[in-house]
Amino acid sequence: METQTLLLILVDICLIIGLARLVGNLFTRINQPPVMGEIVAGIMLGPSLLGWLAPHTEAILFPKDVMPSIYLLSQIGLIFFMFLVGLEVSPENMRGRLRVAMATSSISILVPFTLGVSLALTLLQPLRTNPEISNLAFALFLGAAMSVTAFPVLARIIQEKNLQKTPLGLLALTCASVDDITAWCLLAMAIIATRSNDIFSAWPTLVGISLFTMLMMTVGRRWIEQQMRAWAQRGPLTLSQQTIIYIFLILSAIGTQLLNIDVIFGGFIMGVIMPKNLASTVYLRERIQDFVTIFLLPLFFAYSGINTQIGLVNTPTLWGLTILILLAAVLGKFGGTYWVSRWTGLPAGEAAALGLLMNTRGLTELIILNVGLSLKVISPVLFTMLVIMALVTTFIASPLMDRVYPGPLSDPSS
Repeated sequence: METQTLLLILVDICLIIGLARLVGNLFTRINQPPVMGEIVAGIMLGPSLLGWLAPHTEAILFPKDVMPSIYLLSQIGLIFFMFLVGLEVSPENMRGRLRVAMATSSISILVPFTLGVSLALTLLQPLRTNPEISNLAFALFLGAAMSVTAFPVLARIIQEKNLQKTPLGLLALTCASVDDITAWCLLAMAIIATRSNDIFSAWPTLVGISLFTMLMMTVGRRWIEQQMRAWAQRGPLTLSQQTIIYIFLILSAIGTQLLNIDVIFGGFIMGVIMPKNLASTVYLRERIQDFVTIFLLPLFFAYSGINTQIGLVNTPTLWGLTILILLAAVLGKFGGTYWVSRWTGLPAGEAAALGLLMNTRGLTELIILNVGLSLKVISPVLFTMLVIMALVTTFIASPLMDRVYPGPLSDPSS
């Protein structure tokens, strides 16, 4: 790598993480999670704003030869981020609420998934620009994109509103946990269908990922729990102990990539098998979270933002389809969650609040969309339309929550 290219990459990193923090802080002042501002900051650095206002400056700052380096760093960030997401999937959160959560999650996945598949097979067919990608893969990706819930954003909203120890907050966390697992399974199926173009002939991948998951959930879980409990008795994790965990995390990501899925699944599975509520696990999460949030994730947002070109949605037909996608996403996720919540006996206000929380998509949606774009399942135009949907559904959650369910005014644990 030439010195000039290296210096430009370092300048880009400073610009990206600085702008992400600035816009993230501004968004907290309008009652939005900081991650929303960081996503918007990434889009601002792309053709939608910087490229529109100063195309020459964008070409200088983000030439094609620096993008592979930013992409590589963003993928490493996603591995560690998915590890953190997996850490939040706790069986303890599900006790006593799993039956209701399973019913709610099933409908909140099934309805938007069905709507997404229906749109993919009908009105969105003209946007399927890659003839090598089967209708099945295209439909599965759209279904998965419609079905996902952004667990980190949902958890952040619950925390900010002091709902984490209320029945509603605990139910939302449980539903989101089940949703997360289901959504990643749907994405895995979409990736398999994309790479094989025939899901029935992809049995080696299905068998391989099933065996890998079983091995990690049994042998891997027992080993890591024994190690973590033994290390916890000796005090904070040492650098050598953290190194061991990081190596196994990367090996898990390598394993899922070799099985033709994606590195993000390895990170997620590693997080799921980690023992929860241990001091050593909490210590590890704190050591990873700040660096991932401040440094690595903004690089992913910038890479996504450069691929987001609002100007591509430039006709009444495309804007009409974007609005239709948004309506289907809200109707499927919010409507499905609200209906089943009311059916299980939840009051109207709490059912609406749960629907709004489950309707947040945020960063998790961007991960799925970037996978689809990199595999050429979705076009840049459809990518942009779905990014708009993700931003709107996440943006409306917190303000509308204040209207339908203000929540506790003080810490519920007090």
